[in-house]
Amino acid sequence: MKRYDLRHLHDDFYGRMMEIINNDLSIDEVGIFLFEVGDFSSVQKSADMIKEAGYELMNSLKFNEVDWTIVVKKKGK
Repeated sequence: MKRYDLRHLHDDFYGRMMEIINNDLSIDEVGIFLFEVGDFSSVQKSADMIKEAGYELMNSLKFNEVDWTIVVKKKGK
């Protein structure tokens, strides 16, 4: 399990998140991603991207007033 803080990227974290999942996580490994949420559209967009890529969204929760955490498991294709 690895944790990645993407808050510094603000609304531009999607590409980096997918790059990490694709290249840095091993099959069946879990990644925890922390990002800054604005109008909550980023929560749904990140969930959709993970599903479309064939990975498993294990958890999604509000971390504090402005931050969101998602837990992703990289599944084999």
